[in-house]
Amino acid sequence: MSPINNIAVDSAAAAANGAPSSGVTAFKVDSPYVRYGDSAIESDYLYDTTVVSRDAATGQLKAKPTKVHYQFQTKTKVGRVGLMLVGWAGNNGTTVTASILANKKNISWETRKGTQEPNYFGSVMMASTVKLGVDANLNDVYVPFNEVVPMVHPNDIVIGGWDINSMNIGDAMRRAQVLPVDLQRKLYDELKELKPLPSVYYPDFIAANQEERADNTIGGTKQEQLDQLRKDIRDFKQANELDRVVVMWTANTERYADIIAGVNDTADNLLKAVADGHAEVSPSTLFAIASVLEGAPFVNGSPQNTLVPGVIELAERERSFVGGDDFKSGQTKIKSVLAEFLVNAGIKPLAITSYNHLGNNDGCNLSAPAQFRSKEISKSSVVDDMVGANNILYKKGEHPDHTIVIKYVPSVGDSKRALDEYVSEIFMGGLNTISIYNTCEDSLLASPLIIDLFMMTELMTRVSYRVKSDADAVEPEWAQFHSVLSILSYMLKAPVVPPNTPVVNALAKQRMAMENIMRAFVGLPPNNEMLLEHKAFH
Repeated sequence: MSPINNIAVDSAAAAANGAPSSGVTAFKVDSPYVRYGDSAIESDYLYDTTVVSRDAATGQLKAKPTKVHYQFQTKTKVGRVGLMLVGWAGNNGTTVTASILANKKNISWETRKGTQEPNYFGSVMMASTVKLGVDANLNDVYVPFNEVVPMVHPNDIVIGGWDINSMNIGDAMRRAQVLPVDLQRKLYDELKELKPLPSVYYPDFIAANQEERADNTIGGTKQEQLDQLRKDIRDFKQANELDRVVVMWTANTERYADIIAGVNDTADNLLKAVADGHAEVSPSTLFAIASVLEGAPFVNGSPQNTLVPGVIELAERERSFVGGDDFKSGQTKIKSVLAEFLVNAGIKPLAITSYNHLGNNDGCNLSAPAQFRSKEISKSSVVDDMVGANNILYKKGEHPDHTIVIKYVPSVGDSKRALDEYVSEIFMGGLNTISIYNTCEDSLLASPLIIDLFMMTELMTRVSYRVKSDADAVEPEWAQFHSVLSILSYMLKAPVVPPNTPVVNALAKQRMAMENIMRAFVGLPPNNEMLLEHKAFH
């Protein structure tokens, strides 16, 4: 039951052999406002924004450009970092573990089309680029997203975790039926040595059809279970000599927990509810509490409301990080692009109907009404901010009809089918219909998101900031970002944001925010597409 990851390799030796390693950047900034030290990059950054007010007498809007002087400090030493997955023996957990091992050891496999090399396609950090600037001839220059600032390389991640099922990771990989058989064969001997730690199982929170899997559970009271989870995190960190650990929920979708005053509405009430064994403290919330108390960032990759108000308050108090909810891999990602395009084009979506069926264990669990309701909620909010931004198309309170259906069809396995229909009003009362059929390899789309979420979350543990002002009598203290990591929104269906802040679902805006915040860390201005160098006489 050891959490030690036996597939870890020596990063220094790998780098010496030319293998990719953590902490690599593609450029150095030449600016008096950026300072490179032995252990950190410090930058001065003027954040431009526009404050809008309304004249009380005339009702006219006034827009005032403003600047805020931020300083950022990014520690450059990544160190040795670990990822603990809740639901490690599931489809996502086994797929991401096996795929990292294949990439780390450069294990290729045979397919009907020939030899396939391992890659990180589908990871925005590992397989996409960002525009750095233009060269002397005004040609765009692009760099890998993961080389804007020093980031952990997935090949260097130490992986462990928990599962309610005791099957070793090798056999669980075979059970998942996601990866090609030839690759499974080459990875099996190493993966069979990895066994998940016992996990927390409350039958009331997941579908009854999961009961037969639950042969690897932690007994005792909820307080004793919490204490054990905290010990597991500490032991994993110590045994693997890690600098940091990130915990991520990739287990079954739970039902929504009731938010009850005096139970999970504040940090203290939540801790007392655990001590009292209250029924509305879910397994995922227990993992979140354990992570926060151990200073390990926690990310919820499923749709349930794990991050109840008490968890967020506890994270703020402990200065720990949390993020969620629900991996955004296929149908919802397309919806966040297409809905934004339609509304921004002045086209009014009237009805969005989404249907999908799948046959993996996630689909089996979602066949229960309470668990489906969690997924329905996370999928249904994806167009809200786009609709709310256009008061020409939509009156106050008006919203497109939005229907979501999920069915369990065992024979399709991990190959999820998604069908979407968008009916929109166009010019002069006309109607336009867009229909999309999408076949998604569910776990092969979700696994790169786990990598991206881990990489971004780990980065944020090394970044601090302060706001400078001419009125400062003394130098302000460095502080970490808010405990709720809304910067992760690009990878999540229903982004959790700090209290009283807007939720952004539009995919392009989410990516732009992530990219430009990382540019700010190294003192670069935000990217835009004005291209004045090409549009004006010079």
